[in-house]
Amino acid sequence: MKKTPLGNLWRQVSDRPSRVVLFGYLSYVLLTWLLLCIPITWQADSVSPLDNLFIATSAISTTGLVTVNTPDAYNFLGQFIIACAFQVGGLGYMTLGSFVILARERDLSSKQLRVNETVFSLPDRFNVRTFIRHTIIFTALIEILGVIGLYVAFSLEDTPNSLWAAIFHSISAFCTAGFSIFPNSLVDFRGNFLVNTVVTALSLFGAIGFIVLSDFWISLTHKRQAITLTTKIILIATFSFISAGWVFLFFSDSSIAQLPLGERILAAGFQSMTAMTTVGFNTHPIGELAAAPVFLMVILMIIGASPSGTGGGLKTTSISAAFATVMASLRRQEYITFSGRQIPNSRVLSAFSALVFYLIMFLLGSIILLMVQSQAFEDVVFEVASALGTVGLSRGITGDLEPLGKIAIIVLMFIGRVGPLTVGLALFNKSRRVVKLAKEDVAI
Repeated sequence: MKKTPLGNLWRQVSDRPSRVVLFGYLSYVLLTWLLLCIPITWQADSVSPLDNLFIATSAISTTGLVTVNTPDAYNFLGQFIIACAFQVGGLGYMTLGSFVILARERDLSSKQLRVNETVFSLPDRFNVRTFIRHTIIFTALIEILGVIGLYVAFSLEDTPNSLWAAIFHSISAFCTAGFSIFPNSLVDFRGNFLVNTVVTALSLFGAIGFIVLSDFWISLTHKRQAITLTTKIILIATFSFISAGWVFLFFSDSSIAQLPLGERILAAGFQSMTAMTTVGFNTHPIGELAAAPVFLMVILMIIGASPSGTGGGLKTTSISAAFATVMASLRRQEYITFSGRQIPNSRVLSAFSALVFYLIMFLLGSIILLMVQSQAFEDVVFEVASALGTVGLSRGITGDLEPLGKIAIIVLMFIGRVGPLTVGLALFNKSRRVVKLAKEDVAI
């Protein structure tokens, strides 16, 4: 049978899980973009193709950066399409399709298993099939509970269209998407304890990831005696960084310090949480923050959420592995340990590769955006960290981006969702050849 160019391209893509993931997310972005370009999804004014592409990428990447105000630019149909997009983007490529296959009592093919393993990056003790089922079930249960909580909170505040607002923000929070149908995100609810609590809970569940949720469920059903090391690392890192950021923002920022004590506590905690989980909502204007709190939030956005979850960023496990490596070096250990357990060298290598790729993308993105934009340095760097980390927070420059600036942010959001390391593997990985090389020491 004669091979066609299209057939050769498909074979090259399908043979590598990283390329399947890359082109899978790309197809989602293009489909969402085409749907948003249909005029019946707009409000009165038209939305440009570039802005529609920006919103589509932001939704699929679960970022939340917007060049046009969502409630002003899109009607209910447009908002529904956006919500579906970040629901699919939050669950991850192949998850829904794999769940349908498993629900029909059919097994996944070897290629489907490899793609899912690339998407989720599971420890050895997890079964991919069980994990996919848990992912869908946990998502449905948590989002339904979130809808109930937010509907009560919004109804008490006499919010228009309380049910749709609750549905939209519950999905957005759990998928750490940061999209809002309110013009100023959640600033109007800064002092509302119920809204803050429900959104925080949804964001944390999404950010800590399905590994933790599945791990605890298996432990509670007595199928495993103890939680895995991965879960311990995720929980310790997530809550340690959020707590440190909470305290720092509470005491360091003058604009937050001017708030009443209750709002001050909620605002500081929420902004630390929203940066770390990469959910992207804000209850306090980010443009009012001082330089030191802004820099702290950049750090939290770079660290990001956890693997196999809905959040972005470098991931807590990669940072933890890097710290463990540093400590092992200082102690002159030949192996890396965490919580009394030895971490495989392959995982440490992956963590440092992800760290280097991520920092390269961050630096390149910052340089490019600084070249095409005239805004202040800290505002531009903050925007890059937010886009690459799929966070969605901004100091108010997103709507003023030049066309080249929008394209740069679109690329960064896409890379952030797929993963810099996965993008690198998809574009540059070649077939491995076993070659014996001579060893020689290098000064470090």
